Amino acid sequence: MTRNPKFKPRKFKDAHAAIDAVNEIYNANIEYLRNQFDSFAKGNIPGTRIQGFYPYIRLEADLARRVDTRLSYGFVSKPGIYETTVTRPDIFSDYLFEQVRLLLMNHDTPIEVGVSDTSIPIHFALGEEFHLEGDLTSEQINALPLTFDQPDLSIMDDEVANGTYVQKPSDPAPLSLFRAPRIDLSLMRLKHYTGTAAAHFQNYVIYTNYQFYIDEFVKICRDIMEPTDNPELKKERLEYTSFVEPGNRVTANRNMTGFAVLDEAGAPIKRLPQMPAYHLKRADGNGITMINIGVGPSNAKTITDHVAVLRPHAWLMLGHCAGLRNSQNLGDYVLAHGYLREDNVLYRDLHPAIPVPALSEIQIALEQAVSRVTGMAGYDLKKVMRTGTVATVDDRNWELRPHIRQNARLSQSRAVALDMESGTIAANGFRFRVPYGTLLCVSDKPLHGQLKLPGMADRFYRERVEQHLQVGLLAMAMLRDIGAAKLHSRKLRSFNEPAFQ
Repeated sequence: MTRNPKFKPRKFKDAHAAIDAVNEIYNANIEYLRNQFDSFAKGNIPGTRIQGFYPYIRLEADLARRVDTRLSYGFVSKPGIYETTVTRPDIFSDYLFEQVRLLLMNHDTPIEVGVSDTSIPIHFALGEEFHLEGDLTSEQINALPLTFDQPDLSIMDDEVANGTYVQKPSDPAPLSLFRAPRIDLSLMRLKHYTGTAAAHFQNYVIYTNYQFYIDEFVKICRDIMEPTDNPELKKERLEYTSFVEPGNRVTANRNMTGFAVLDEAGAPIKRLPQMPAYHLKRADGNGITMINIGVGPSNAKTITDHVAVLRPHAWLMLGHCAGLRNSQNLGDYVLAHGYLREDNVLYRDLHPAIPVPALSEIQIALEQAVSRVTGMAGYDLKKVMRTGTVATVDDRNWELRPHIRQNARLSQSRAVALDMESGTIAANGFRFRVPYGTLLCVSDKPLHGQLKLPGMADRFYRERVEQHLQVGLLAMAMLRDIGAAKLHSRKLRSFNEPAFQ
């Protein structure tokens, strides 16, 4: 067996130094694996196993001092040894620095960084842009699993996030929700599903189920990238550095001086990926990512399972829904404060009986954004927006169920709207400790004779899409101003919670 030269464990009381050590260990192991694979691809099959290993971060803690008890993360609740493997410092350095900084602040003990016993699968070492088997011979493909470690699904579960993890007496407790291999898997999947590299994703994420929203978002983002002589408008546009589209096509902000960001043509794509993503980027990562997840709870769970490893500060669902009350009009808004979860994709991980609470910071931002964009406030706001329960189902043709059966459950829950994604996105936000919210737009009223049929998207309704997106973008800006520390609510944390956000 051949492995990269070892690094001795080191202890740090400085967060920058600790993350520098993580970078050093990770980069050395990745470089070693890539060099070995290059030799392998040229026909040099070594006949021995080649391994590289993830870095680990470890804390041996006494009782926490909890400098600020309002924070929901950054500390452990009882003495012990805590550890996690980490990956992709090019994406997570800022995140890891903040977690380590808080641990050092809350615990009077150094952080240890070293080489773990968890090997890096060769697929993950080569990255999401590399097609591993593309140019290998049949002999090399057969020798590949004998030479390099392959992904091991047994260490990629979500037991910690689900609250089902049972710690063995000899093992350290988890320091984070996700271990490195689980993160690497999701980074690869994000590229597959969205057509963009994980490094482009921003900390504020909007999901939608309708292409109109994406078309409008693209238009807005391209306008932001254009130069302007208006000083106030230029100042607003300079908040963002670039706009990224599927295929990793990068458009730089023409208002910037110098060459901080360059245009990139990216890789030509013959067709859009399953859930295309678009990224309005900021230098600090606090821009906006928008993803068209399509229709259905399966897509909603799939994409949020993977976006969650990036530890975003908030995600919102903006999309269409069926209005269930006769007082609603097409184009009205629904602000979800509860969910009837009949999506049937999360029941094994988060049972529908478990409540998914509304988060006050998100709710207030969305309501204030609707008020500012529509010009309505107070009691008048009720003319265009209802707050209530959203039912999320897994049957697009739910209207065809027997009338009495379909109405009873909706009426008992006091639901005001129905869709196929919102409850899943909110529940996965709750499950993965990502602040969540939902603002929907009524596109049909099946219970009251207004079915969604061709031609219903008239001018008024199209205008509502533009307005709806403006509400979502404004809400995200308001949440960004609140700050990440205040957004990650204690409501999202369980009894024995990992220290990392």
